[in-house]
Amino acid sequence: MRPVIGVTSDYNGGDRPEFGGKEPTAFIRNRYINAIEACGGVPLVLSPVNDAKMAKEILTRIDGLLLTGSGPDIDPALYGERQRFSFKKVDPKRTSLEKELVKRACEKEMPILGICGGMQLLNVAGGGSLYQDLPKQLPRSLKHDHGGKPSHSIEIKKGTLLARIVKQLQLYVNSSHHQGVKQVAPGYIINAMAEDGVIEGIESVDFPFVVGIQWHPEYLHEGDQSRAIFKAFLKRATRFRKMEKL
Repeated sequence: MRPVIGVTSDYNGGDRPEFGGKEPTAFIRNRYINAIEACGGVPLVLSPVNDAKMAKEILTRIDGLLLTGSGPDIDPALYGERQRFSFKKVDPKRTSLEKELVKRACEKEMPILGICGGMQLLNVAGGGSLYQDLPKQLPRSLKHDHGGKPSHSIEIKKGTLLARIVKQLQLYVNSSHHQGVKQVAPGYIINAMAEDGVIEGIESVDFPFVVGIQWHPEYLHEGDQSRAIFKAFLKRATRFRKMEKL
């Protein structure tokens, strides 16, 4: 049986005309679905719900959790800051569910992969903080909004889980974000950095597979080491599925 991967969706509560207008709408970029399917998993889209405690029941139906990116930003109040810049914020329904999913998935030692905003959510859920806007707060940083095409290199920390997965210490990656991890959450370590000092990856030291990456491997899974990340994630999800049935 293929592992079932819960893939979190974005959410428009009625203020994003490009995604459903005034009608509340859950949606997802299909590249995440394509990557999970192509690498041997069964994607299951997880829409925000009114009661975040449903996370407990949701997790009984999946073998791994994929936290996707988002157009809007995580509310800075969740990491103890006031909002300094006028960017849209992630709908609280989505953030509440994802935080609860992360908490309960970790309790079960279910594998988690966070991509871009998903990595940032992992960090905030664990008690870390973010740069609200890299161009303004780190003006010497690279341009990190090139979309799906590789645009800069990253250095991967030797001895980390990520290094063992990709089997190399440097990757050329894409970039589509204006925020980044500032203070790393307790229980996490940095596993990758860009040449400008922006953190490109974190991973848990307490759980077998809780990994966040700032770039978008779902764009690249057909032709580079990004495929290895999805393969390792799905392998761990398969192992989790077997252990749960014992």
